[in-house]
Amino acid sequence: MSPLGFAVAAALGNVAGALAVVRHLRQGLKLIDGCLAFGAGFMLAVTILDVVPEVAGSSPAALLFVLLGYFAVHLAQHVFTSHFHFGEETHRLSASAGFSALLGLTLHTFFDGVAIASGFLVSDRLGLLLFLAVLLHKLPEGVTIASVIVAGGQSRGRAVGGAAVLGVATILGVLLTEQLAPLARHGLALSAGVTLYVAASNLVPEFQGKRGWLTPLAFFGGGLGYFVTERLLAGLIQS
Repeated sequence: MSPLGFAVAAALGNVAGALAVVRHLRQGLKLIDGCLAFGAGFMLAVTILDVVPEVAGSSPAALLFVLLGYFAVHLAQHVFTSHFHFGEETHRLSASAGFSALLGLTLHTFFDGVAIASGFLVSDRLGLLLFLAVLLHKLPEGVTIASVIVAGGQSRGRAVGGAAVLGVATILGVLLTEQLAPLARHGLALSAGVTLYVAASNLVPEFQGKRGWLTPLAFFGGGLGYFVTERLLAGLIQS
């Protein structure tokens, strides 16, 4: 299977999320909000049950790269970025906020691509699981960057363009993982830390304060969805 094709599909998710913002598709945004919680549960399950054991099995020292990936995302999104949170931005922001958010998300989306490519280097099953984990948060990611750019007074075209930049970063992550030996060797560990941060420190705080049962059910459903998907893939793919 070609990781590049899956990276392109994931990148289109960024653009689809941005289009939901600029076209004011309220029903689409509600659906994407549910994807945020479901994706968090799925991503946590994949990372903890598949990726971290794979990384630890290769070398105990590789776990240091997991921690490095986690710290790197926090540095990019919450130290060097003036304003950032996942989901639709509803408050007026400065124009610079959109630019800094784009820079912060670009590192994360680059490692989305690294995660997909690194997963396929291990097995088709892990590559597909990581692709699905990435895809599920691509829509909220597109919503995030587009709404921040629009809230900063920029045009809708720039908002969609910002989402496209994130998609290109994902594709670049796949291409460089296939070309650079250090990324091929440590990319899975680094992307594990990145994915763990996005799921637990970005996505979960966005919905854990909301009332009602819908969001918690979507979150737990994401974890259950992992087990169902993993069993289906185990039956279909032997590698």
